[in-house]
Amino acid sequence: MESFLPLIIGMGLVTYIPRLLPMLLLTNKELNPKAKQFLQFIPYTSLTILIIRGILTASTEMMIPTIVGIAVAGIIAYFKSNLVLSVFAGIAATYILINLGGF
Repeated sequence: MESFLPLIIGMGLVTYIPRLLPMLLLTNKELNPKAKQFLQFIPYTSLTILIIRGILTASTEMMIPTIVGIAVAGIIAYFKSNLVLSVFAGIAATYILINLGGF
């Protein structure tokens, strides 16, 4: 168990340093407007990639709950423009269909 501690600490540092450096180096600098616009799209593109991956890797018995969950998330995202709310609503819809719908 003790031999894993340096490994865990090292992995934590390797993960944390790339996140910390941009924050420290760019805190007082104004970003280019195009860079700002690009960075605003990252959460939506990341979510899209995860959704498409989920659709393509869903098993056949999970296809209907998956599609319903995506539809619910898409509708809420369109009307509310709240990324967190839409994700939670999609997860809830899928969970309800799986547990109550017999899928």
